[in-house]
Amino acid sequence: MSAEKRVYQVGEKIKALLSATALDREVILRAWVRNKRGNKHVAFISANDGSCLSGIQVVADVEKIGEDLLKEVTVGSAIWVKGQLVASAGKGQQVEVVAEEVRVLGGADAEKYPIQPKKHSLEFLREQAHLRVRTSTFGAVFRIRHAMSYAVHHFFNSKGFFNVHSPILTATDAEGAGEMFRVTNLNLKDLPRTDDGEIDYSQDFFGRPTNLTVSGQLEAELLALGLGEVYTFGPTFRAENSNTSRHLAEFWMIEPEMAFAELSDNIALAQEFLQYLVNYALDNCREDLAFLDQRLADEEKNKKKEEKSEMGLIEKLEFVANNDFKVLTYTEAIEILRNSKPNKKKQFNYLIDEWGADLQSEHERYLVEKHFKMPVVLKDYPKDIKAFYMRQNDDGKTVAAMDVLFPGIGEIIGGSQREERLDKLTRRMEEMDVSQEELWWFLETRKFGTVPHAGFGLGFERLMLFVTGMTNIRDVIPFPRFPDHAEF
Repeated sequence: MSAEKRVYQVGEKIKALLSATALDREVILRAWVRNKRGNKHVAFISANDGSCLSGIQVVADVEKIGEDLLKEVTVGSAIWVKGQLVASAGKGQQVEVVAEEVRVLGGADAEKYPIQPKKHSLEFLREQAHLRVRTSTFGAVFRIRHAMSYAVHHFFNSKGFFNVHSPILTATDAEGAGEMFRVTNLNLKDLPRTDDGEIDYSQDFFGRPTNLTVSGQLEAELLALGLGEVYTFGPTFRAENSNTSRHLAEFWMIEPEMAFAELSDNIALAQEFLQYLVNYALDNCREDLAFLDQRLADEEKNKKKEEKSEMGLIEKLEFVANNDFKVLTYTEAIEILRNSKPNKKKQFNYLIDEWGADLQSEHERYLVEKHFKMPVVLKDYPKDIKAFYMRQNDDGKTVAAMDVLFPGIGEIIGGSQREERLDKLTRRMEEMDVSQEELWWFLETRKFGTVPHAGFGLGFERLMLFVTGMTNIRDVIPFPRFPDHAEF
């Protein structure tokens, strides 16, 4: 006798109920109460289970369900409802559930529950990160975050890339910035010391200084030089003391690496990837995007004319999805910026005077939003402002780097063709004081079967800012980490 097959199913989701064609049937609903109104005869309960933006209305006869029980059904409480799914006679919904039985699974103190059915500021909701997902705004954001995560894996799988897991603990500073979180199991109250007074890391868990990773790129390169095309998608960490709307201490990075690829291939993949993700959001998150679009439009009403966006959220997404990106060199961009009106009128915070300047967000956004009015790919940057591993161009001044710039965001992707020539790579490491001894394994890939290869990094939260229209990066990750804040 074969064993019964187990299938996970906890009732019907509201998303399915709202689009159901089979009505006048019994359903069981499990959800949280968003609102409740009514009179002494009937209660109208707005319930949401997180499966979609819209809630469903539960109609409860006070005499049948019980007045005392319905008093326990307050905003924030969790309920179980058995009833009939019927066509709604009221406005605003096509179907509703007429309750036959109601249970309160988890009550909520109506006076103390912080997420009341009114508008809350995003600053307030950040302090309620354990509950803010129950609001329409953050429910929409995190459903879209899931969709984008799924789309990332779907895209790369369809292109024949292999998902690889780069280490979170590392002794390597891939970016050379030094802003890393140290990981140790040494007793901080009694640190072992060497004879010269330095901390003796030989007694630490790994026998050497170890940090949280800032990038999985270097390890991804190793794996690409054997698997061909790979990508990482994992958490990365920066101990940069930046308390801004654009920085997090913990964030997620997507980093593809492709063997036998050059800079032009890298640019092509970046555009195809970004447009796929935007199209996926438009095709699969329309209800949530429409809500966030309207939310953005409402906020725009209070802005000054010069601060208002030229496009709505969905309009902006469709524009990016349907138009080629403008590709130009850093040198060409510098000339445009140097001769621009805001530069000549000294309106930029960072004026562009000469070739070699490191572009700021204001410059990137000017190129995208004002000059070209389309996404921009900048390439061939000065080598002195880029990392040691980028391939040196024949002019001796630039490297085969590329950045993709988006409206409202600035840089959303940064990447390059990697330097595969051992002599040039070691010379560059010497110039930039990068330890060859620590990166011996990285250099060995240039000794044994080296090939041209390229890759880039996409900050997942930067992508989420663009797709959702949110303006603070702390609002597109469930539990943000930033200076002086590691709550939840």
